[in-house]
Formats: sequence, C-alpha cells, structure tokens
Amino acid sequence: MSDYSAKSVKGRKGDVSAHDGASSWFYSDEVKEHFFNPKNFIMNDVDESQFNGIGKVGSPACGDELRVWLKIDSDERIVDFKWKTFGCGSAIASTSMASVMVTENGGMTLDEARSIKPQDIMTRLKGLPARKFHCSVLCDKAIRDAINDYFRRTDQTDKMIVEAKRMIDPIAKVTDHDIEEAVLDGALDLEAVQKKTKVGVGNPTILPAVEELIRFYREKYFG
Repeated sequence: MSDYSAKSVKGRKGDVSAHDGASSWFYSDEVKEHFFNPKNFIMNDVDESQFNGIGKVGSPACGDELRVWLKIDSDERIVDFKWKTFGCGSAIASTSMASVMVTENGGMTLDEARSIKPQDIMTRLKGLPARKFHCSVLCDKAIRDAINDYFRRTDQTDKMIVEAKRMIDPIAKVTDHDIEEAVLDGALDLEAVQKKTKVGVGNPTILPAVEELIRFYREKYFG
C-alpha cells in the first residue's frame, strides 16, 4: 500500500497528504480522471504483431518502467497507442493523457509526436506536483523510443534520433543525463544534486559546469 492517502485538506479539494502530515500534493480533476480511468491502458499480454512501433523507458528495479505500443499508418500517423507502466499514479495519469494527445483528431504525425514536451502533457493535466514532474518525462521519452523503433523496422534509420549522453564527471561516472534525472526528481541546487549523484565530490574543478547544467534543466522543466 502507498505511503500516501487521498483526503480533503481545508481549502484544497483533492489534495494527497502524507500520513505524517509533512507534505501535501494537489491533484487536478484531470489527473484523477486519468488515474482512476486510464485511457488506452492494456492489462493483458500484448499481441505485438498488431503494432509497428514499440518503446520502453525506465526499469522496475528503479520504481518506474513504461512500455508503449504504437500503430502507425501509411501516412506515418499514430492511430493507436497502448501502454503499461510500473509506476505511480502520476505516471499512470501522464501516460494516459499522452496516449489521448497523440491519437486524437486522426492521430499525430511522427514529427508532431516526437516534438511533445513534458510541459505539453502537464498543461493538459492542469499540472502535477513538482516532485512528480519526472513522470511526464517518461512519456515523451517512451514515445520517441517507439518512433525510433518504427524507423528501424521500416529501414529509415536516417530518421532516428538517438539521445546521446555526455560524461560530466569521469571519476564518479556521472553524465549530463544523470544530472537531468536528479533535477527532475527534485534536486534543484548543487548540494541536492551531489547528494543524489556524488558529482564533483572528488573532482571540484567541474562544479561550475555542473551548476550551469542544473540551471539549464531547472529552467527547462520548471521555468
């Protein structure tokens, strides 16, 4: 059972509060609708022969894993989107909303779908708690992974976009992606990022570059 329970907090309908009362998160009606009634979610085994773009991001060992299956037509529009996730309520709501966004109005083109940003999903959900923002990032990454899979299957490898990682701290083996993930998980300053990644602990000369990356990701995702 989750450490959190839904209850009403004075003046803020729909909050979720920790049992110890230390913090509370507000969930919009849109988030609750997509959590309790997820769209395009698939519970049983998937017949992968019905789909031509399959994506995966995350790992159950880390607490969040998302798998998506896309059906892409001859015009390279996404006409079906099924998904499973081993994640929290925010991950469920975010993926459910993303599946609606890419298939509504005849389906997005692959270029349109590949351009979806976490902020676009957040806007449609009317917001998520800051510490749950990384859940919406899973969605856009999984979609891009599935689109790459489609281009691989159709021998259009020139259209694939590989998300490269840059080594920031060769001593601690920390990449720019590790720092990005730390910021998304709520580490918004150098001390918090170091606590999560150990970046720069044995190599202080890189700290200015690390702080610049933190500022970049903080502004990119949180404004």
